[in-house]
Formats: sequence, structure tokens, C-alpha cells
Amino acid sequence: MSFALGVVLFALGIGLSVALHEAGHMWSARAFGMKVRRYFVGMGPTVFSYRRGETEYGLKWLPIGGFCDIAGMTALDPVTVDEAPRAFFTRKTWKRVVVLCAGSAMHFLLGIALIYALAVSFGLPDTREGAVAGQTACVPSSQDPTTLQYASCAPADASPAQRAGIQPGDRILSVAGTPTPTWEDAVETIRRQTGPVPFVIERGDRQLTLQVDVVQVQRADTKAKPGQHNPLTTVGAIGLGAGILPPNHYNALTAIPGTVVFTGYMFEKTWEGLLMFPEKVPAVLRAIGGETDPNRPVSVVGVSIIGGDAVDQGQWPTFLMLLAVFNFFIGVFNLLPLLPLDGGHVAVNLYERVRDSVRRRLGKPKMPPVDYTRLLPLTYVFILIIGGISLLTITADIVNPIRLQ
Repeated sequence: MSFALGVVLFALGIGLSVALHEAGHMWSARAFGMKVRRYFVGMGPTVFSYRRGETEYGLKWLPIGGFCDIAGMTALDPVTVDEAPRAFFTRKTWKRVVVLCAGSAMHFLLGIALIYALAVSFGLPDTREGAVAGQTACVPSSQDPTTLQYASCAPADASPAQRAGIQPGDRILSVAGTPTPTWEDAVETIRRQTGPVPFVIERGDRQLTLQVDVVQVQRADTKAKPGQHNPLTTVGAIGLGAGILPPNHYNALTAIPGTVVFTGYMFEKTWEGLLMFPEKVPAVLRAIGGETDPNRPVSVVGVSIIGGDAVDQGQWPTFLMLLAVFNFFIGVFNLLPLLPLDGGHVAVNLYERVRDSVRRRLGKPKMPPVDYTRLLPLTYVFILIIGGISLLTITADIVNPIRLQ
């Protein structure tokens, strides 16, 4: 029951994000005197609608987006004689750009509000780079190639990590001179080592260099799955598990700069994720075939399932963080300079501004608005690509969803 509640709550959060996105367009358009004809949440057949003033408000059956119909948004949008003085294209370029960016701005504001709420309630994750050391344990010499269970070893035997002085909570910055920004990086680097190896760690406000005697053991690949025969190879090990840094806690005032810093980190990671998106698409196809990759792209279905798991396990900080990540991603993605995204319309309006400025300096007359019909082929290609990827991710999230452990 709690899982279903979590899924519903996350879906409602997405619906709120969409509603605020379109409201951002509507409110900013009105502030600049533009006419807003319609404001709808959802797509498809209308559930209900009503008119207040000059705007029709309503809800559609399909919870997949929404729209804000502003008179004269493009040259393809006919306007009546009464609408012409308040049409979108009659306003200055900067006002048009503000209206187009207002939807993403609402996503960012909602994401920042969620981050602030996390900061003053549960705290914010520590974003410093470095693999965090957990508990130490003895190092089994081998593992079963089918079950992947480790061979027995004496629990009282000190691990190489323990003998070297590594403590839980230490951040491993590098191994043998190789930076280790994540735990996975540290594991892969350690597996390639043997004998005494320098580990640079951070403990509190100090940096230490410890010599760790990496031992050789028989291990399966880190991506091996139980139930099949996995070949064993000789790799390095030090008997150290992964740990986590405690969250940073704030009060109502200190949460403000904490939120600003963490928001910058979120924008950085969102942009990195967008740049890496194309190379992660094959992982979606593999997921449909049964392979699990927690770092693959997910759809609104998949992220709602993870949100349901978070509520089911009482992990409300994870739930709020997921919703914040969703809003930052949608906000940034929507500003990409590609039609029919808002960023594509921004690019067209900025192009018109630069073009007409150059012509004015050359003593030439102003040209008419960009003919969107000439851009339709590229728009359709982008829609087909994004639509295809969306269908694949939804399919993967149904047949092989990523679950919160």
C-alpha cells in the first residue's frame, strides 16, 4: 500500500511540475500584456474546462504535459484583429525570451524549494569527491564462480585496509596516483594493484598518505551475476567496504547558502547527465533484454516506481531529492535549442533579433518572422527520436524497472 501511495505522490509531484511550467508561461505573458487564450494541464480529450476572463482553463485525460496557448506565438499562429495588438510577436525580444524561459524557471524554483526543504529537515548530501571508506573485514582468497559467495576466512584476521590505518568515513582521494572520485573508481583501481600501494585519504580537514599492502585474490568481474558460470581472475583487494558521508545539516538561515551551493552542484550534474545521455541509450535496449543498469535513463514511469520504493522504505529524503532532480533535468532539457522545445523557440527569436540588427546596420529593411514551416522537417525528426527513446525507456521501466535497494 505504501509503495502505491509513493507512486501516486510522485505522479502528483510531476503533475504539479507540469502545471507550474505552463503557469510560468501564462503569468509572464500576462505581465507583458500578451493575450493567453488557453491554459490546460494534460493532453488528449478534455476532462473539464471553464472560462475566466479571456482565458479558458482545463484538464485533459492524458497526464503527459500541458500547454499554454498565447496568441501569436509563431508566424504559423493566426491572430484575430482584436488579438493583434497583444500578440506574442509584437513584444520586444527580451520579453518574448522571458516568457519562453519562464516554464523552465518554474522547474528550477520548485527544485530549489525542494532542496531548501531537504536542507532544513533531513540535511543535504555531502558532495565532496572521493570514495568513502566503510567497514573493514578479512579478505577471502576466492569466491564461488556460480553463486559468487566468498570463501571463508578468519574474521579476526585484520584486513590490509585496517592494518594500514584506514578508518570508516575516510575519503579515498587517489590510489597509486590515480584519482578515485567514486567508490567504483576506487574498486577498479585497487583491483589492478598488488603489494604496497600509496592511498591518499582525507580525514576531517587533513590529508594523509597511507601505504596499503594490496593482496592478490581470485574474483569474478564486478558486473558478474549469480546463477551463471563466471570466470575468476586474479585481482587486488584490501578488505574494505563502501561507506557514506553523513549529510550536512542546516538551520533556516544557514540552509540558504547551503541550498545555493548544492543547487550549483545539481546544475553541473544535470548538464553532465545530458551530455552523457546519447551513450546511455544502448543500456535501455539491454534493460529490455533483462540486463540491469542502475545508471541507465528512466522515464516518468521508472522514476515514479523509484519514488514508490522510497516511500515504501520510509526514505523521504530520497523521494524529495528524486523530485528535485526531475525538475532540474526537465528545466535544463527544455532549454535545449531544438524545436519544439522552448529553447528552440528562444533560439529562433534570438536569431531574428541578431538578423534584423545586422540588416538595420546595413541600411536594409527588417525581414518578416522566421517561416516555421521550413523548420518542420527537423522538428519532426527530433520528435520522432525523442518519442522513440521515450517508448523504449517506458518499456524498459515496465519489464525491468530499476528498484531502490
